[in-house]
Amino acid sequence: MVLVAHGSRDPRAAEATRALARAVAAARPGTTVLPSWLDHTEPGPTAVLRGLAEAGRPQAVLVPLLLTAAYHRRVDIPAAVAAAREPGPAMDVRVTDVLGPADAAVDAALLAALRRRLAEADPGRFDALVLAAAGTRDPHARGSVGRVAAALGGELGVPCRVSYASAAPPSTGAAVTRLRAAGARRVAVAAYFLAPGRFHDAVVAAARAAGAVAVAGPLTDAPELADLVLRRAALAVDSKTPRRMARPGRAAVRLDQAE
Repeated sequence: MVLVAHGSRDPRAAEATRALARAVAAARPGTTVLPSWLDHTEPGPTAVLRGLAEAGRPQAVLVPLLLTAAYHRRVDIPAAVAAAREPGPAMDVRVTDVLGPADAAVDAALLAALRRRLAEADPGRFDALVLAAAGTRDPHARGSVGRVAAALGGELGVPCRVSYASAAPPSTGAAVTRLRAAGARRVAVAAYFLAPGRFHDAVVAAARAAGAVAVAGPLTDAPELADLVLRRAALAVDSKTPRRMARPGRAAVRLDQAE
């Protein structure tokens, strides 16, 4: 299994990815789990896949550690897999859905991980929530974040608004301010981030400045997240119909589920 993270200049992000890889491996003894990154940190997914093929592995499952199916899932990851096909022996590579909503449904494990981090930040009751995400210009990706916010608020029985650290409004500070202006006294911020970094740091600072009583940490290696990774991988392995296969003599590539 190859995990593919976005990558960051912040060393905490790479360590978070390694921690999740360790958690996934611990939950499934006997499975080789290798981290990789699209940018800033080595190795990249192409190098990892080539190494596995050269070692004689007939198949790999690539799990995008992404919360939305935006540009990185639609373009960067398929390109990395295609590049791995060019040299070396044939290999069947199956790419799973992202960890966020693949369709209209929000996975219960993702919600459980968000709730875990909120409880760790403050075990008390909140009367409103903000779900803070990194941000994207892709309207479909923003729609998926909105579905997560609605599901999380529904589980906790409080209004939950979306905010973004970049690329789209509202900012986390603005979202907290609006909820407080509407009468909410205890506003908490759930972090829709897989790893720490400058965006999460900015969310924490803005939320506290606006009066949030708690800001959750990134999901990182939450047990529920490791379980979600394993289930995404299992679905890809069980899939019978490939989206795309390599040319004869090249590594076989399957892009399972939505791209």
